[in-house]
Amino acid sequence: MISATPPPRGFPVAEYEARLTRCQARMAEAGLSALLLTTEPEVRYFSGFLTQFWQSPTRPWFLVVPASGKPVAVIPEIGGPVMARTWVEDIRTWPAPDPRDDGIGLLAATLKEIAGSGDIGLPMGPESHLRLPLAAFDALRKDLPGNAIRDASPLIVSLRQVKSPAEIAKIGHICAVASAAFAQAPSLFASGQPLIEAFRSFKRTLLAAGADDVPYLVGGAGPDGYVDVISPPTDVPLRDGDILMLDTGGMFDGYFCDFDRNWAIGRASEKAKAAHRTLHAATDAALAIAKPGTRCRELFATMHRVIAEAGGVSEAGSVGRYGHGLGMQLTEWPSHAAWDETVLEPGMVLTLEPSMTYASALEGAGRLMVHEENLVVTEDSPVLLTTRAAPELPVIG
Repeated sequence: MISATPPPRGFPVAEYEARLTRCQARMAEAGLSALLLTTEPEVRYFSGFLTQFWQSPTRPWFLVVPASGKPVAVIPEIGGPVMARTWVEDIRTWPAPDPRDDGIGLLAATLKEIAGSGDIGLPMGPESHLRLPLAAFDALRKDLPGNAIRDASPLIVSLRQVKSPAEIAKIGHICAVASAAFAQAPSLFASGQPLIEAFRSFKRTLLAAGADDVPYLVGGAGPDGYVDVISPPTDVPLRDGDILMLDTGGMFDGYFCDFDRNWAIGRASEKAKAAHRTLHAATDAALAIAKPGTRCRELFATMHRVIAEAGGVSEAGSVGRYGHGLGMQLTEWPSHAAWDETVLEPGMVLTLEPSMTYASALEGAGRLMVHEENLVVTEDSPVLLTTRAAPELPVIG
């Protein structure tokens, strides 16, 4: 699955036709006359509309999926030319921004035309959000008094959770690019280097290796381990005995990788080495059962058991899970958590991300270590998309 050769950008029209066919079958089962989508991943999933202009919160964007026929785009005029290069043909625009009626009147008219008096689906569940002002949504509901707006999250999850071969190729490619960048760690990081420079160096390396963007790069460093993996990096220099971790979400053609690597700077304590071996073993145990029919809670329990038997203290209580889905977003459904009953299916792309705390040999305080790999579920054994980390904690610098 790992390939350094970039797959073709975009998708053939047949990919979007297949997504639409599956979606409309599920809409019929749910009794939905239309599906309203307002967020970047959902709009892109059905249209192919790829742009960084979503970074601006000024304008709302809408895609309407009818019960039959192709999607209809209701978007600001500035996006018309880009949307016209997709397979979507019916593109309705307004001059945005317009605080008096920023597309809501046009959207309401479109929904009335497409849905009639039928129910309209809108993602409302966990890991979804409404990307338009709440006042504008209230106005839309008032314009559609005869239409029930119902939660379509289960429908969207069922579609996007299983990836096509073309999607898997894109994720596999960015995983290969990031794996190659991580392999350059001995020449990128050293004792005395400010942590923020380590971040910058790795980001430059990942971009040079072929990533389109690196919108997500977190990590930590500290004596014999780290205590925080989400704060911005500081200019505190790396020191001998530090454990450095970087967790990257590089992108290729709109698809993410998401995995981390750990290194000891100069030397590593026995406790840090043991923690790394434990997390590697926990990942191996999860890989052994990551097959169709396994539930996400079983992946969680398997990793948790390995950590507990090794005498480690699980971080699951604070982190909440040991991995998740991956694709058009850095984190997607499902979650490897004690409460997640999702059954694995071929084509799911997942991360395995066990974590634990352990007593530091240098400071005596609890230190954190996280390990993460990316895989795709197949009919048989899972296939790693990342170049597997070695069982032993690498020492560099």
